[in-house]
Amino acid sequence: MENKTARFTVLMDPRKKQAFERLCASQDLTPSQVVRQLIREYLEKHDVSYLEDESNAVNNPQVKL
Repeated sequence: MENKTARFTVLMDPRKKQAFERLCASQDLTPSQVVRQLIREYLEKHDVSYLEDESNAVNNPQVKL
């Protein structure tokens, strides 16, 4: 299970936020669940590991500390 202690704030158009929240609700998902999935998929697409210790991220040039 992922450690869910970090907060990520996104500024967006209120109409887009409302549409996103409605879509999530229609799929019985929370916006946080969808955003976490999108981030996981984006990291995987770019072959960036997030399960390793941060010290190992130095060896991955795509990870910015």
